[in-house]
Amino acid sequence: MSEQPPFLREIDTLIRARYPLLYLVTFEEQRVDALLGEVARAHGKELVEWSATRGLRVFTGALRGEPIENTSEPVAALMHVQKLPKPSIVLLKDFHRYLEDALVVRTLRELGNALKSGFTTVLVVAPVLKLPEELEKDVSVVDVPLPTKTDLLQLLREIARLVTKNRKATVDLTAEQADSLVSAAHGLTLSEAENAFAKAIARDNRLDGSDLRLILDEKSQVIRKSGLLEYYSTDQAMTDVGGLTHLKRWLDRRKNAFSEAAREFGLPSPKGLLLLGVQGCGKSLTAKAIATSWKLPLVRLDMGRIYSGLVGSSEENLRKAIRAVESLAPVVLWVDEVEKGLAGSTGSNDTGVSARVFGTLLTWLQEKTSPVFVVATANRIESLPPELLRKGRFDEIFFIDLPTEEERREIFNIQLKHRKRDPEKFPVAELAKSTTQFSGAEIEQLVVAGLYDAFADGVELTPEHLLTATKETPPLAVTMAEDVQRLRDWARTRTRPAS
Repeated sequence: MSEQPPFLREIDTLIRARYPLLYLVTFEEQRVDALLGEVARAHGKELVEWSATRGLRVFTGALRGEPIENTSEPVAALMHVQKLPKPSIVLLKDFHRYLEDALVVRTLRELGNALKSGFTTVLVVAPVLKLPEELEKDVSVVDVPLPTKTDLLQLLREIARLVTKNRKATVDLTAEQADSLVSAAHGLTLSEAENAFAKAIARDNRLDGSDLRLILDEKSQVIRKSGLLEYYSTDQAMTDVGGLTHLKRWLDRRKNAFSEAAREFGLPSPKGLLLLGVQGCGKSLTAKAIATSWKLPLVRLDMGRIYSGLVGSSEENLRKAIRAVESLAPVVLWVDEVEKGLAGSTGSNDTGVSARVFGTLLTWLQEKTSPVFVVATANRIESLPPELLRKGRFDEIFFIDLPTEEERREIFNIQLKHRKRDPEKFPVAELAKSTTQFSGAEIEQLVVAGLYDAFADGVELTPEHLLTATKETPPLAVTMAEDVQRLRDWARTRTRPAS
């Protein structure tokens, strides 16, 4: 048998140790069938599978035999397993649905005791772990991880070989492009990855480096099904972010930190950033630009979706979201306005739910080894628990202040270009001087307001439209001067300046 993945070695060890009952947590039935078929052959055992629609069936090589009569009911199937004439590996598909039935649980426990003196192993194969208390001490649980990059590369090579052999499409991939496609598909099941590669080929009868975006978009399906995360398809680049020179340089020096070369060099995967700052100064835009610049998918965690009315479900929701995002790694995880999601984490007004969710999040931020780059943003530092600011949760804490005059010029240039206007035709330097204490978002809205006025007047946008909008719009830093100044004073000695 070829080199086994770690989880399969664990299953193989448990089978050799004559553990009678195992529980495999996985969506990938076909993959498990193929892998355990190899294990069964290596041990000289038969592979038997059960489903509610077919009952028990014995595999003969790669072929399924005829269903065994009167075994479609779970209790009848379990009783028949004890009578199998040969040592077997028995897969019970979606059997977790029946573990709420006391008679099924009792029968399974008795079967487990009977199999201890034999060489047959029963494995429940299910996408979720639902184990009644009665079985907790009798069943060993094994999580089957998603395919590795090596598995996906092997799949890609097989698909490329088949389409080239049948002359159905053209495959034009360099080794680097193939590695990028495999990285993009990481986090999908083999079936999902196969569908994604097939979709890329069907689009233009070609598989090449340009299909990277399509593969990344397929991951949005994984996110959508979780119900707790949002997938962002973004095209914002670092050139769309005005100023923030120090932050941009810091990010640029880490853009290849998720590569295999970085691992071989001994670098750990970067943990992430906490971005504090005045509202509208580019924190969210920076999160989107990081994903585009690093060619990674961007996923947003809405802490509001984590909280649920059922006791214990909020913590489980967070763990579910973490599992989903880790399955997509490498990925950028954007936690916007994190302080709002953690409100109440130090109090008792919600029976400790926020504190438990916060504790789970802190532990993951500290201990995670998966290549998930977390970008958390916050506007109100007084609402942030001090534990979140401790070194080790994030690689760095940056403060994004109001843009300087030079940065405001850059922002005006960017916004005018986005609105299909030539910045050379506008007094950008004068506009920058007249917008002291304006944030980047407020400058964007000045340009939009000027465009509205020009459109209403039936004329092209002029400098006068922009200057008028500047005079009519008081910036947030003026209307909330005390709050903004308090934030800037706090950040001066506690964070790293982004500019």
